[in-house]
Amino acid sequence: MATTIRIADTVHPLHTTKSNDDAPGHHIGADDGIYNMRDFTRTATGSSGVDRDGIFHMRGISRTFSRNSSKDKRGLGLKGGEKDGEPEDDDPGLRQSGDFKSRQVFHGKLLWWLAYQSIGVIYGDIGTSPLYVYSSTFKGPPSYDDLVGVLSIVLWSLTMMVTVKYVLIILRADNNGEGGTFSTYSLLSRYVNITNRDPREASLIEMKRYGTGDLESAGRHMRHGLEKSKVAKTLLKIMGVLAVSMVMSDGVLTPAQSVLGAVQGLEVVAPNITKSAIIGTTAAILILLFLIQPFGTSKIATTFAPIVIIWLAFNAVFGIYNLAKFDYTVLKAFNPGFAFKYLIRNKTDGWRSLGGVLLAFTGVEALFADLGAFSRKAIQISWLCYTFPCLLLAYIGQAAYISIHPSAYSNPFFNAAPPGTLYPSLIIAILAAIVASQAIITATFQLLAQIMKLSYFPQIKVVHTSKIFHGQLYVPLVNWLLMIGTVLVAAIYNNTISLGNAYGVCVMFVTFFDTCMVSLAAIFVWRISPYWVLLPWLTIACLDGVYLSSALTKVPNGAWFTITLAAVLASIFILWRFGKEQQWAAEAADRFPTTHFVKQGDEGPIQLKQIHGGQTLSTIKSFGVFFDKSGGTTPPVFSQFVIKLVAAPEVIVLFHLRPLETPSVPPENRYTVSRLAIRNGYRVIVRHGYNDEVITPDLASLIREQIHYFIRCSIPGHDHDAEHQAVGTHLVPTDAENTHTSSETSQSATDRDTKSHSNGDSSLSSKEPTKEPIVSSNWNGDDLPAQLAKLDEAYAHQVIYIIGKEQMKVKIGTGIFRKVLLHAFLWIRDNTRTKIANLRVPMDRVFEVGFVKDI
Repeated sequence: MATTIRIADTVHPLHTTKSNDDAPGHHIGADDGIYNMRDFTRTATGSSGVDRDGIFHMRGISRTFSRNSSKDKRGLGLKGGEKDGEPEDDDPGLRQSGDFKSRQVFHGKLLWWLAYQSIGVIYGDIGTSPLYVYSSTFKGPPSYDDLVGVLSIVLWSLTMMVTVKYVLIILRADNNGEGGTFSTYSLLSRYVNITNRDPREASLIEMKRYGTGDLESAGRHMRHGLEKSKVAKTLLKIMGVLAVSMVMSDGVLTPAQSVLGAVQGLEVVAPNITKSAIIGTTAAILILLFLIQPFGTSKIATTFAPIVIIWLAFNAVFGIYNLAKFDYTVLKAFNPGFAFKYLIRNKTDGWRSLGGVLLAFTGVEALFADLGAFSRKAIQISWLCYTFPCLLLAYIGQAAYISIHPSAYSNPFFNAAPPGTLYPSLIIAILAAIVASQAIITATFQLLAQIMKLSYFPQIKVVHTSKIFHGQLYVPLVNWLLMIGTVLVAAIYNNTISLGNAYGVCVMFVTFFDTCMVSLAAIFVWRISPYWVLLPWLTIACLDGVYLSSALTKVPNGAWFTITLAAVLASIFILWRFGKEQQWAAEAADRFPTTHFVKQGDEGPIQLKQIHGGQTLSTIKSFGVFFDKSGGTTPPVFSQFVIKLVAAPEVIVLFHLRPLETPSVPPENRYTVSRLAIRNGYRVIVRHGYNDEVITPDLASLIREQIHYFIRCSIPGHDHDAEHQAVGTHLVPTDAENTHTSSETSQSATDRDTKSHSNGDSSLSSKEPTKEPIVSSNWNGDDLPAQLAKLDEAYAHQVIYIIGKEQMKVKIGTGIFRKVLLHAFLWIRDNTRTKIANLRVPMDRVFEVGFVKDI
């Protein structure tokens, strides 16, 4: 069984550091433990952080304690015995250019296959809107003029809101291939200082910032004002979080709306069918839909795509038939003047009817959020070449039929179906409605993964379902919660009119947020002059505002439900982020290199620094592996263990897992070993993909072999290639053994056909192999054979895995409101933490160090 020891923590003081660079505007502020760009306010001119493309890389100036000069050490209060030539921790090698997530680029057959898949997922919601747009817009049989006016609004809404705004512009505002409002907020935060960050994000997210001279005067002033305004930064954060919660909130309604709308078509065939039969059928279909989600996006999309393709083809053919047979004059609706005349003529009623018209493009927010599962080019191809023309023909054809049969507005698709096609239409409509729900379900998985990555939600199980398309995800917990929510909503609202009253408000909020976020991205990321951005932003924002104001009239009739649900979700996200920022601040005092609290004694033993008592550490005969979640400096579990117990293992290994968003990391790129500033102390970083198995019962053996290889390659004159051939073949699991990682990635990845993998994988497959180990500056070559012997001796004696379990408690004297928030955060944190029993190492070798910190 695992051994546990708990230590009451004494909070270390925060230390203020000063830069060695006396240049104006170049300073580093208090080390609050938060990766905050305010601490690095230097200009790009003459900076080593500027590369050839004029982009200012924040990581180039994110200075670490391990490279502090002696002056910085004195500023840290390191008393006694420090010399300028004292060994320091080697660079851990945590940051490599190939580690950062990059956009996957597909060409040829893979691109067209992805475009085909996108039809099966993305356009289900938009594609099934012809079932209910006219019935939701009109309250009674429309006049010819009103019909043409609404048709004109629908045609131009699809053109402006979907084609121009999203497909041609907003899809370009991706964050390394990820889409959605929150992703755009994350993109902005890489270029503009608008958020505090977890220090670990410095190695997970590539920070960039254009130099002052690379922005126009107006752009510079906007960026400066945005970075100085707490209100503006808070507003952007709330917009990003609200957008995620609103998409999820509408995600509860969308499946119910789509499936219920299709099943209600049974009333056309069997007018006597009961309401309970319709609700029961709807619930059964919804449950089936969520039960197939574990198969993965790729399989589902490939299966569903023919259904949507046939459904859209039905709509296009019906449209052409009705247009030719009934009334081709409705084609004049392409003149936007009829839309304006309709609004002027109907005044308030016309404005209110926009709440029904907007259903024609609901789902467009999911189109953007699903970008990570597909790609911009694939979505553009599938929309422009197929979906958009089919929808235009569908609405035009229905209008042509309604102009002759005004009462047909109540169920336009089925009433306008040509003779003999009613039953096939009903079948394909029900199938298409099932697919319609897939867009928002996939988008929810994507968005939740994004907010977890940026610490707005606790880490829960995420399954990568494809080895080819890295962004295709499945989140089991969310899937089952969505299933329960949609079934309840369908049963409570029980008809599409009631659901329509609750639907659409959140969509318009999200589209407006997208407009604002992408406009800022155009200024700060694409470097377009604010004067050129103003007019397009104003035009689109006015369209958003008109639809949003109309949709808000639905709030008393049912939309209050989605807004309330979104507010609850947003509160949870913001609460978790608030708590994490407080946690990072509390942990800041433990975020320093080994040279801050220990040193190598003159005669060999490790000693504590004078500020911690100066005692010589007792040696524990063992090979100690300390699990390190950050990887950059010393893990708190090690500092707590050493300072409080005044003891250390004979061989010390700080072990860090570095997850990369790729299926597998090649063996030659997987391990990075560096030295600590103490003898027999090492840091091992393991880069792994989501299909790699890392934590195995023989983990210590793998670590030992890597350190062994590192030391031998550091001996002058050693044959590196021969050593690599000798030990490299058994250091890592084979491809057959690669199953899953500690992040609980599923082995049952759906796409096992990797014959085209080289075309789509733009991450690690093209990365250069790891370079040969460099001889450490800390110890000379005469020491190395002795270190090899010490390594083997400690490993043979005993292996222990030391794991930290940090407990947080609210500081005495904290205000009531803040105390309530922190207690809520700590309750969620304590109930979502990974259990030690899930660690796949021998439990009799596990030593858990629990320590308490004030928050």
